[in-house]
Amino acid sequence: MEGNRAHVVIIGGGISGLAAAWFLRQGGGERVKVTVLEGAPRIGGKLLASEVAGVAVDAGAEAMLARRPEGKDLAKAVGLAGDLVDPGTTQAAVYTRGALRPMPKGQVMGVPSDLTELAKSGIMSPGGLVRVPLDQILPATLVRTDVSVAAYIRARMGGEVLDRLVEPLLGGVYAGRSDMLSLEATMPRVAAAARSERSLLTAAREIVSEAPKAAGPVFTSLRGGLGSLPEAVAKASGADVRTGVTVRELSRTEGGWRLVTGPVPRPEVIDADAVIVATPGPASARLLKAEVPKAASELARIEYASMAIVTLAYPLSAFPEPPAISGYLVPPVEGRPIKGVTFSSVKWPHLSGDMLLVRCSIGRVGEEHLLQRDDTELVSLATAEMADVQGAHGLPVDTRVSRWGGALPQYNVGHLDRIARVRAAVAVEPGLAVCGAAYDGLGIPACVSTARTAAARILDHLSLRGE
Repeated sequence: MEGNRAHVVIIGGGISGLAAAWFLRQGGGERVKVTVLEGAPRIGGKLLASEVAGVAVDAGAEAMLARRPEGKDLAKAVGLAGDLVDPGTTQAAVYTRGALRPMPKGQVMGVPSDLTELAKSGIMSPGGLVRVPLDQILPATLVRTDVSVAAYIRARMGGEVLDRLVEPLLGGVYAGRSDMLSLEATMPRVAAAARSERSLLTAAREIVSEAPKAAGPVFTSLRGGLGSLPEAVAKASGADVRTGVTVRELSRTEGGWRLVTGPVPRPEVIDADAVIVATPGPASARLLKAEVPKAASELARIEYASMAIVTLAYPLSAFPEPPAISGYLVPPVEGRPIKGVTFSSVKWPHLSGDMLLVRCSIGRVGEEHLLQRDDTELVSLATAEMADVQGAHGLPVDTRVSRWGGALPQYNVGHLDRIARVRAAVAVEPGLAVCGAAYDGLGIPACVSTARTAAARILDHLSLRGE
């Protein structure tokens, strides 16, 4: 305690750590002093915007779910309500079998619910289409424990739905592989249906029918890019935010926790009444190894995928016909280096002007060799994609390569059980909480939710909440 104020240190200045700081301020007010320690030179983690051709464009995440409230509510609470923007279109496509083909309506993370729409899309071959309705007459696929997405989807609908619809969607979100990703963790509604429904097609139809009909756009963003959110949250939290500070050790003391930062020859010791660890799995594992070894061993097993985003700015005249869709995904079976493309200035009208802004995503688990190429080569891959698929001629007027090494946690089979064991181990440690993308979801709303839970745990420990 510093006088009458409790001191809480948050390790990690990504959106999870910053949101936790904000929730602590909301619940504890002036009775809690919050310090945020971030090892990088800047805050925000995977949220970052910078200019391309004079326009602020996100280099990391560029959209957040609008139908899950946590992200939007936080943006509004920190003064960005007027900056929230809706997409101009969310109509997307899949590049497969030599052409761009519309994403079929009524799909659930790639699982089709409408066979007519699936056939109209042209994504499936005739043989692949015939296989899908067999799901309704095949014996039930018993799912009693967590299984991979691939194992269940392939058993019910065949390999083509998996390869050309589910796989590219999972690759876009997780940069992962369906034969490793957990059905329970990545497709929870489908997993629930797998335990009770014989037919996946019937289950998908029920999921689609239960969706709210007038819930507004699925996604939202900010006028200055989602990269503008971390700074606003940090400012509103009133926390002491320090960048370039790496925490090397975390240990219990009689009255709380002790952190050791700085270089080995000149260590700095910080004492805290409570600590929130908001770093990625491997870093959290190192910090918790001494005091919470069970949590550390589980966190160390979470794999991470790397990726890169190449942003290109073209004059509109470079395209025979400007794209009208928000973007497209590319199934791994196509063997192309680009896994997804977003036409940013089409998806987000506030970015539109005399340039077409394009984001090309590169890198899935197992494709690290692509990311070993230098920036010039990655730009060449992206411009070749635009020339081949969109008929773009000439070179872009500006480019940017953003590399995100070890950025995306893989929710592999058994993930939910692993996280339950982490939380059980942390729960018995007074004044300690964890949050971040490694736990309950990669998106901003999910990260904010884990931050709120972590802050509530700390405030309860300090007996500050609700007084």
